Amino acid sequence: STRCSASTAKSLLFRFLPFLHWLPRYPVKDWLLGDIASGFSVGIMHLPQGLAYALLAGLPPVTGLYSSFYPVFLYFFFGTSRHNSVGPFAVISVMIGSVTDSLLPSENFLESVNGSNATVNEAWRDAARVELVATITVLSGIFQVRGPRPNTTAASVHVLVSQLKNVFGVNVGEHSGPLSMFMTFIEICQKLPETNVGTLVTAIIAMVSIFIVKELNHKFASKLTMPIPIALVTIIISTGISYGVNLNAKFGISVVGNIPSGLKPPVAPNASYFGQVVGNAFAIAVVGYAICISLGKIFALKHGYKVDSNQELIALGLCNFLGGFFQCFAISCSMSRSLVQESTGGNSQVAGVIASLVILVTILKIGELFRDLPKAILSAIIIINLKGMFKQFNDLCMLWKSNRVDLMVWIVTFVATLMLNLDIGLGASVAFGLLTVIFRTQLPHYSILGRISNTDVYRDVAEYQMAQEVPGVKIFRSSSTLYFANVELYAEALKKKSGINVDRLIEKKKKALKKLKKQQKKVEKERAKRKKDMEDGHNGPGVAVIELSGAEGSTPPEPTLRTLGLPQPSFHAIILDFSPVSFVDTVSIKILKNIFRDFHEIEVDVFIASCPVPVLAQLERGNFFSSAITKHCFFPSVHDAVV
Repeated sequence: STRCSASTAKSLLFRFLPFLHWLPRYPVKDWLLGDIASGFSVGIMHLPQGLAYALLAGLPPVTGLYSSFYPVFLYFFFGTSRHNSVGPFAVISVMIGSVTDSLLPSENFLESVNGSNATVNEAWRDAARVELVATITVLSGIFQVRGPRPNTTAASVHVLVSQLKNVFGVNVGEHSGPLSMFMTFIEICQKLPETNVGTLVTAIIAMVSIFIVKELNHKFASKLTMPIPIALVTIIISTGISYGVNLNAKFGISVVGNIPSGLKPPVAPNASYFGQVVGNAFAIAVVGYAICISLGKIFALKHGYKVDSNQELIALGLCNFLGGFFQCFAISCSMSRSLVQESTGGNSQVAGVIASLVILVTILKIGELFRDLPKAILSAIIIINLKGMFKQFNDLCMLWKSNRVDLMVWIVTFVATLMLNLDIGLGASVAFGLLTVIFRTQLPHYSILGRISNTDVYRDVAEYQMAQEVPGVKIFRSSSTLYFANVELYAEALKKKSGINVDRLIEKKKKALKKLKKQQKKVEKERAKRKKDMEDGHNGPGVAVIELSGAEGSTPPEPTLRTLGLPQPSFHAIILDFSPVSFVDTVSIKILKNIFRDFHEIEVDVFIASCPVPVLAQLERGNFFSSAITKHCFFPSVHDAVV
């Protein structure tokens, strides 16, 4: 594996540039139209979110458009997830905003003209902040590392508080460090008597309109070809009203201001900032990658393909590293955009290329038209988009019933992130999470068990020569309990020890079923045509039409691996020895369900033996059982299961 050869070089190239592998096999007829429609839908979403999240990061609006264009385009070449929509993300933006507020506060850019009151030179401030954030983004790309999923619920509270000043139209100081969110909130409350009524009314109308249309989009999702782009519609209408009525001059409503058109040449990051922002860049890298890989795995599991965790790390890192040279701020993946990309027919990274072209047209020709857009509209868009994050509070009830340790981790992470700010809170939550792992886990040993002749004793066949595998049955055992950090390894080891490529066989079955379905549709069309011909008398007098494909309306037998011409496993059952399992968490319950589902797909039954009563109770509380998985799959011992 370490020898230099043409095949090794080719393998590395295809691993580093995944599009070389899938693009030549791209099914144009089946996927292209869906990708085009999806790309336009996501591209339209990028415009309001890019402008809004740039405001959240304390940067000029055009950087939000740049951060939507370059990473989306680059992800086409390096990403492995077909449905992830990379670009600006609220949590990352608020982390960047906290850095710009602490290192480059507006007070540093005050100047007086002709002896008048000092005002902030926004052009000077924005240029300095763009340089700082570009440096952070490049460092994030360099330090992109795998980390735990952050508590985005606490981050959403930070985002909400940061936008209240734009909703009420008040000026507040820029706070950073621990307790900064509470200091900002207290100052906003103190300045409520100074509220700009015009700004508040604008924000409320926008929030109500966006919320109602988003709810209608969700309710009628099955009937709509694509969701109504209410955020974009709100931006266009509000910009037109602001320009026509001159809201800024008449009512003092703050607007976005000048948005320069065109792309900027690349600029090297300012190395003098490296020492000051290295910690922030590391925290942003951890949060960004954790969110991205979590979303990628969700969609991959749903659609039956694999996401390469290492390649996703490289892809996100390169998007940030290269984007930093073009005035982008750090990005991740957005759940809302990814769901739209999936629901509107997106099947591959081609949808991202289409979206990037929509953004490019906006940057070159359309962006400058939004200079009169009220900032309150962007804040309204951000606040309404937080709805999904706040729904995570529902996890508390579920975790209380299913796993108290997970609940404790959730609460500690939430409180730490809320009190200590996002970067320090992330470190505290990681430390606490690792502490729980130390007390709950050990290095697992996976084995296939066999029966010792004339006994009901089962031992590892690799360690005991007298132990022989039971014909037609695989007995799998792990020496460790199952939880979020090792359950995926457990599932992979099980599939590997079974001796068959389960995922490949499932993929072949899906293709065969798809082909069979097409053939059945073709037969039905021919049958309908023959029936029509008979009714129209096209067969001539005395000519009978004979049905060759069975009685009309009869249900065809359920396809099997044998009837589909696919290889069958050499065993018909798998027994999971749960005697070492002391607890299960919510993640392991989901993966166990997937194990049952995957082996059922290849006509193999799964049974669980020697499951402790507390674990069985945890499975019940975690909604493990269903019509497909019942307690009849559980046995008190391995021997009972074998018999």
